[in-house]
Amino acid sequence: PYRVIPIHFSEGIGLRIGIVGKPNVGKSTFFAAATLANVDIANYPFCTIEPNVGVAFLPAPNPCPCGELRSNRELEGRLDSVSEDDVRKGSLCTPNTGTCVGHLRLVPTFLVDVAGLVPGAHEGKGRGNAFLADLASCDALIQVIDAAGTTDEEGVPIGKNNDSEAVTKSILSEYNFLTGELDAWIAGIIEDGWARGVRKVQSGGGGAMSDYLHEKLTGLGATLAKVSNALDSFRGEEIDFEAPASWDIDARRNLANCLRKEMFPIHVAANKAEIAPGKTWVALEKILAENNSILIPCFSDGELALRRAAKAGLISYTPGSPTFEISPNSQLNDAQKAGLKGLHDSMSELGGTGVAKLISGVLYDALEHIVVYPVQDESKWVDGDGKVLPDALVVPDLITAKDLAYAVHSDLGDGFIKAIDGKSKRVIGADHQLSDSDVVKIHAKN
Repeated sequence: PYRVIPIHFSEGIGLRIGIVGKPNVGKSTFFAAATLANVDIANYPFCTIEPNVGVAFLPAPNPCPCGELRSNRELEGRLDSVSEDDVRKGSLCTPNTGTCVGHLRLVPTFLVDVAGLVPGAHEGKGRGNAFLADLASCDALIQVIDAAGTTDEEGVPIGKNNDSEAVTKSILSEYNFLTGELDAWIAGIIEDGWARGVRKVQSGGGGAMSDYLHEKLTGLGATLAKVSNALDSFRGEEIDFEAPASWDIDARRNLANCLRKEMFPIHVAANKAEIAPGKTWVALEKILAENNSILIPCFSDGELALRRAAKAGLISYTPGSPTFEISPNSQLNDAQKAGLKGLHDSMSELGGTGVAKLISGVLYDALEHIVVYPVQDESKWVDGDGKVLPDALVVPDLITAKDLAYAVHSDLGDGFIKAIDGKSKRVIGADHQLSDSDVVKIHAKN
């Protein structure tokens, strides 16, 4: 059911985006649609991933550098212009994972299907600790919410809802339910041994509170930077910050809230938007904007239908595109034609299905990641087998050249000597910060 993914350019799985939501809101459909990709898997070393982890292939934020390579070769007279029958529309690269057509490079990111969201999860109900452990492995969360109000508080279907105001309240309740569970989870960890811990903090001087909370929350994926940022936000509360032993229960819960916002940024898929009684998600969208989070109206069942139609060769569709094209040789029956017309109309109204747009926004904008292309030959942009730009790595923005070497392989990082910018052909040092679409050759010992 889930794919075995080649990870030959790194040692394991890095960034993950968790998909969470109550029953019957379309979470499973969202996950299935995002991870259903018609991409050939090459025969490279494999890494088996957990059963609840899938891979979404998303367009890189900028065109693949193979477009620049083609332009240069055409100007030099070494390559003819793109022919009308070129199925790859001019792309020259040979991706090891993903695809590239018309210089639109699809790159992988990992999604975690987080099941078991029920009231009292922080107390062990439902999947309890397993649910929370799944969250702890994620760098950001996408909460799938029923923007049409077709389910009650427990996710039981109640049919079509035409009361826009009631649906808006339901949406806010869904969001607050998740944040409340996370806040309670973090608060419970903070409360454990609080009195004893803060005595050490008060005698430990500056930075002691950051170190204390970081140690307490390391198992949830907390970093010292995130804890410090949360404490900076918490300083605005009307408390004596230097005397944590005097903080009452409300203050500690506010601290948990600040920590949750840093550790588990939540973005929202306002799902079933095509049947919602108006723009029911606007109120939540304003709240999320204040927290620098993203909300996108989606209809994941439409995305899943498009992915399946594309896989069957009935249409041509790229994830994130606002439209699709019916394949010239496809023989559609009346039901298929009607279904595709309905999808087209909904996409026109919403600007696409929203699924890939939301994941891309979380990955590239909220989490500030870019795509870079490591090569072994900086002049031809190929690897040792002569493949053009075979790898496209999703990495943090402004990553250094040496950190990129580690992302490719630990041996390259340990033996790093220098790097070369494949576009300018200039030597760049270990601390040089990379930008999106950079092509880089790493030189290392042995």
